[in-house]
Amino acid sequence: METDPFDATMVPALPCPDVDAMRDFWVDLGLAVTYRQLRPNPYVVVRRGEFQIHYFGMDGVAPDDSYSTCIALVDDTAPVFETFAAGLRARYGRLPLTGVPRITRPRRRANAGGTAGFSVVDPAGNWVRVMRRPPAGAGGSGGGPDQEARESSTGDESARQAYAERPAGRVARALDDAVVQADSHGDAVQGRRILAGALRRAGDETDPADRVRALAYLAELAVRTDDPDAAREHLDVLAALVPTLDEAARQAVGTALDDADELRASLG
Repeated sequence: METDPFDATMVPALPCPDVDAMRDFWVDLGLAVTYRQLRPNPYVVVRRGEFQIHYFGMDGVAPDDSYSTCIALVDDTAPVFETFAAGLRARYGRLPLTGVPRITRPRRRANAGGTAGFSVVDPAGNWVRVMRRPPAGAGGSGGGPDQEARESSTGDESARQAYAERPAGRVARALDDAVVQADSHGDAVQGRRILAGALRRAGDETDPADRVRALAYLAELAVRTDDPDAAREHLDVLAALVPTLDEAARQAVGTALDDADELRASLG
């Protein structure tokens, strides 16, 4: 069978003010340096398996103003996240959810065909978006800064199906929308507004498991928008809700409860 000449491996090259700072950051997160030079132009390559990033030194890079991004497709985001999270906790003593660098947690992305994804914002402000590779035949899986997967025509159909299969509950759907705004677009204020409004309107009619997930994420968004008091309030409401859950519901929201516990510990 004839080989497609465009069957290529593409590797991101991202700007940074200090290539050695990027080297140290990613080595702490479990990658290895495979190339480094300082002259004539600063350049470094970090890699683990087929996950690799190239950095070039550039004066004037402002992390808070960076729009650079790339996407890494993996079979399972969970072990990649856990490896990065362990490195971040060891490096900073906590999981950095705000500022630069920071990380988001793996969550379903309704704007990416329903696939799970998370992002690492590196010390230079570049967004490294880690997405679950779609199943064979599921369609496109590319991406861009404002949409993590700009599907081909087949992928568009996959995305439409993902939206159609979204949960019917108001709060669960709002959680989907909040994740798109806060984790994909980086607008935690809007994500928080969407989710808080849905919880307020739904009242006591919300499915308990959906409410737990929403409260855990809302607390995180409060932290990310510099409102630790509100985060504690959300966590207190969540803690009061937990004893009312049956065993099946507790197992279903186990990850959200773990995230909430870590967030509470970080708040002191």
